Amino acid sequence: MQKYHNIVILTGAGISAESGLATFRSSDGLWNNHPVEKVATIEAFEQNPAYVHDFYNELKPLVFQARPNAAHLALARLQKEYPAPVSIITQNVDTLHEKAGSEHVLHIHGQIDQAVCLNCGRVMQASGDVDTETSCPHCGIAGMMKPNIVFFGENLLCMDEVDSLLRRCDLFVSIGTSGVVFPAAGFVQTAKYAGAETYEFNLEPTSNNFYFDRHIMGKAGTTIPAFVEKLLTNREN
Repeated sequence: MQKYHNIVILTGAGISAESGLATFRSSDGLWNNHPVEKVATIEAFEQNPAYVHDFYNELKPLVFQARPNAAHLALARLQKEYPAPVSIITQNVDTLHEKAGSEHVLHIHGQIDQAVCLNCGRVMQASGDVDTETSCPHCGIAGMMKPNIVFFGENLLCMDEVDSLLRRCDLFVSIGTSGVVFPAAGFVQTAKYAGAETYEFNLEPTSNNFYFDRHIMGKAGTTIPAFVEKLLTNREN
């Protein structure tokens, strides 16, 4: 492995599965008991905001009790010890990267612990419940707070910064993401065209395998710490 000058890491649901968050999609999990079109679309929120708020209020404590696993901790170590920028882009709304010690994580799908005011556009921390009576602490208007989650029908967050990072990186790493949901599925293509070396870490190969130089299969909690160790061992080469 060579020494890299700009590393970009994309993480998806697979990296948080070993922290227990995959259970939300199990047959009896919270997510599977609520149809996507009723809790994760902008139309659903406009039609029944109370129902959507209730779902995310119920989801919060389940997410908050999760703890970072070995993969999160390894990436935090890489950010601290590697002698070049290491940027993390995540599709996850949990904050396990931050709990592990990572900094400046780009949450392109938003964060479960935040709410955004539809009146003034300001984002606030919202670890507790938010409902249709909650007032914005900035503009004072009540009933305009929305979970800071990117619903279907909304644009992803931080995309200008993401595009800039992808075009400047010389190593792109995808961890635990399906590779079928765009635009995130196209990140590897952008990085590859910019000249980056590309790695995929997953339980099985994705349909994006044409753009990845290397595929490492297995649980992220095992494969990522080993990969980070190799990067750090070769950092001075």
